[in-house]
Amino acid sequence: MCGIVGYLGFQDPKKVIVEGLKRLEYRGYDSAGIAVIHDNKIKTVRAEGKLKALEDKLATENFNGHLGIGHTRWATHGAPVEKNAHPHRVGEISIVHNGIIENYLDIKRELLDRGAKINSDTDSELVAHLINEEVLKTQNLFQAVQKTLGRLVGAFSIVVIWEKSPDELVAFKDGPPLIVGLGDKENFIISDVQAALQYTKNYVYLEDREIVHIQNKEVRYFSADAKPIEKKVNHLNWGTEQIEKMGFKHFMLKEIYEQPRAVAAAIQPHLNPETHQIEIKNLNFKSSSKEVFNKIERILFVACGTSYYAALVGKYLIEKTSRVPVDVDVASEFRYRQPIIQKNTLVVTISQSGETADTLAALRLAKDLNTHTLSITNVPQSSIDREAEGHLYMNSGVEVGVASTKAFTSTLALLNLLALEIAKARGHLTVAAENQAVKNLLAVPSQLETVLAFDKYFSEAAEKLKEFKGFLYLGRGVSYPIAMEGALKLKELAYLHAEGYAAGEMKHGPLALIDSRMAIVVVAPTDDLIEKTVSNLQEAKARGGKIISIGTGENEALKSMSEYYLSLPVADWMTNPLIATVPLQLMAYHLADSLGLDVDQPRNLAKSVTVE
Repeated sequence: MCGIVGYLGFQDPKKVIVEGLKRLEYRGYDSAGIAVIHDNKIKTVRAEGKLKALEDKLATENFNGHLGIGHTRWATHGAPVEKNAHPHRVGEISIVHNGIIENYLDIKRELLDRGAKINSDTDSELVAHLINEEVLKTQNLFQAVQKTLGRLVGAFSIVVIWEKSPDELVAFKDGPPLIVGLGDKENFIISDVQAALQYTKNYVYLEDREIVHIQNKEVRYFSADAKPIEKKVNHLNWGTEQIEKMGFKHFMLKEIYEQPRAVAAAIQPHLNPETHQIEIKNLNFKSSSKEVFNKIERILFVACGTSYYAALVGKYLIEKTSRVPVDVDVASEFRYRQPIIQKNTLVVTISQSGETADTLAALRLAKDLNTHTLSITNVPQSSIDREAEGHLYMNSGVEVGVASTKAFTSTLALLNLLALEIAKARGHLTVAAENQAVKNLLAVPSQLETVLAFDKYFSEAAEKLKEFKGFLYLGRGVSYPIAMEGALKLKELAYLHAEGYAAGEMKHGPLALIDSRMAIVVVAPTDDLIEKTVSNLQEAKARGGKIISIGTGENEALKSMSEYYLSLPVADWMTNPLIATVPLQLMAYHLADSLGLDVDQPRNLAKSVTVE
């Protein structure tokens, strides 16, 4: 959630840190601050609210040091006010912290008993007290940090500077991501590579309870017991142009328009366009993927939010094509119900960031039970990617908007491939069916381009749509999870009440909600359930509901009962979800924009949830 930028180098730390924090704004935050060495002292500037408030405070501030740390905070312990903003300074120590210290009450009691003066309501400040106490004893920052690490219980990433050592950065983690960026005569410690992409493409990912010690230009890594360790340097090819708006009003709109390219990038490594065959590569299971897929007796998806709805689509795709039973679990509930994972279960975790705390915990539980695991992520070398046995990549590039768009459609494309690969391995996919499925997938990017032409349609409709009191999203079969995802987008962006329902459940409660001020958004591409869906809509129409329908071609039955009708290109049932998703994204985007809301950074939300 929170953003961290630590810098040691030849540039102006204020400029580098603030620019880095700007690139992390998408994660969500409610206060910000920086601490930089100046005249051999730590100078701290913090502000409540958006980065603009911090920039205004920094406008007249100058720093002559070349070491500093910055932070955007998402409030956990303590209200989002300036005294709780980071960095926190105690004595000669200043820190920034992502995460939660679970034993903070015990630490706080100890500190108060020793006469410590605690100035904030945060658990973070307590860590600064502990490190400051140790550094006063040892006069050695690394030793002080290493001793403090052993005191902490929870999920945390922490970067520390010491006033007496203006060429030294020390950081450690246990849970939320922390990454070292290796530049030319400068180094970075960041919570997300986007903060330093304009300076370096070389990164080292810290594992839990590892420490990085940067002094002058030397970067060293240690285990929690202070033993030196070697780390792999990863080269990332993302360009800074991927995180600029490129003329679009919002990042989210840009990312909606990037979906044809993102889907193409997701499927390209795994398809042969000449032979129209599936060739999923580099899954990296310990045995061959064909052997794994033949042995499995059950598939279990674990995910959160938008990724959870993608997984529900995966359930429909896999069960129908390969006849393997599939369950889908909300990651935040998974561990706490003592799940039963039978032998020969494949556990698939989906996370755009690869750092979602609940999903990572579920993956670790699955590994403890010695089952096969497969991750679907957008960030290579993220925690979930590193810890899973098998790997698939969304290849969406940077997604800045908090509400996921292109990562979702890329995931749906990968789930199409996975379903087909499993069916092929188990002998349920003929060569002719495989060839046709590949052609269907290769057609999706151009079909998405067609749907994007409706952008203006939703822009014009938004003024009327915002008059509704609520939105009921309906779908049947594989369109049901898409309806739920559409409702989530509207809740995230427009702060309007929206619910996703299976259309066949209308009589079991939702009909009571329907009147002339209730909008019914139905995802109804032509498939074997279209007649049943139209019948359900008749019930809603008879009770005054205003229908917004998304169908295939010129569906006269849908058009006749709809206030608004949107025509989708003709597509296969497996690829329909990708195409039907885009209008729901555009609807949510334009409705929120017409209400004057912050589309890229919805209130109370963060891009990556890295603590429970």
